[in-house]
Amino acid sequence: MKKNEHWIPYVNLSKQFREEKKLLLPRIEKVLSSGMYVLSDEVSKFESQICKYHDVKFCISVNSGTDALILSLMSLGIKAGDEVITQANSYIGSAAAIHAVGAKPVFCDVYDDQTMNAEDMKSKINSRTKAIMPVHLTGRMCEMKKIMRIAKKKNIKVIEDCAQSIGSIYDKKKSGSIGDIGAFSTHPLKNLNACGDGGFIITNNKKLYNFIKLKRNHGHITREKVKFFGTVSRLDSIQAVILNFRLQKLENIINKRLRNASIYKKYLKNLNLYHPEDRLHCRDTYHLFVVQVKKRDDLKKFLFKNKIESNIHYPIPIHKQKIFKYKSPKLIKTEKQSREILSLPINQYLNEKDIKKVCSCIKFFFNN
Repeated sequence: MKKNEHWIPYVNLSKQFREEKKLLLPRIEKVLSSGMYVLSDEVSKFESQICKYHDVKFCISVNSGTDALILSLMSLGIKAGDEVITQANSYIGSAAAIHAVGAKPVFCDVYDDQTMNAEDMKSKINSRTKAIMPVHLTGRMCEMKKIMRIAKKKNIKVIEDCAQSIGSIYDKKKSGSIGDIGAFSTHPLKNLNACGDGGFIITNNKKLYNFIKLKRNHGHITREKVKFFGTVSRLDSIQAVILNFRLQKLENIINKRLRNASIYKKYLKNLNLYHPEDRLHCRDTYHLFVVQVKKRDDLKKFLFKNKIESNIHYPIPIHKQKIFKYKSPKLIKTEKQSREILSLPINQYLNEKDIKKVCSCIKFFFNN
């Protein structure tokens, strides 16, 4: 096999900036010239646009996806002694947020497609369970009908971890709009990305909205009056103006990633690897394109040797991290997948020729 002619990057933030800077930099300069850097009109505009995009009543922007989860948990009254059921195949931030409010993360296993196993989740519910946190990993939403049916029957709150799933759709509803509250990240690697950390929360519950809006800003009712002790988790105006600009392009980015995913599926047919099929009632937004394959580490090295960058999300499940002190039962699918998952490049700046090269390299690896 011939070496690839050029490097195929996993992400391409520098190209994104090169394409956008002519239109984006004047907007950033306008914010800097205004002197309004915190909770400005740009922030309000972003929150309003997010509400329209998700068809929800309320949005509160914050300074990270992890803070979005922490503040969501706080708003629902989750506290020390409570348990929250979530997934161990997620980024550490999911469990870290639960730990931050003093509650205990309880992990359930996942389906073949890496989404929450609703049956196993149900088996972990007890009198201390106060919330369920399904993680819409890779841009693929969990089976929310099953999860919501169980949660409502048990009177348990649902926090959707939407860090990787903005724009994803399940049964005509966008991610974050099905549970009690939805928490998002706008980290630079997300499909809707800021130039630094950022996040937001959506809900249709006015009580939750009012609490979080004050909590993110030291509990201020006015500049002089404080209702309760809070924290500082505000989205900066510069990040807001970047997000307002990029939100206009989000659907185009999603469509390009959907196109790239379809090319992968076309050229990876009949190979001894697994990737989940699309569901008729859903739209996966492909924050990641993950395959499950034997000899994953060897394939990753082979791709890198041929100038193709790939990644692993995540090689060590949370319950296997040394910092995790709680006793956790064996999670068969989660642990197996952690040894086999590989994220292939799918960013919107790749073309069919790039993806065909990735697929050709994978075929060559299998045949040799």
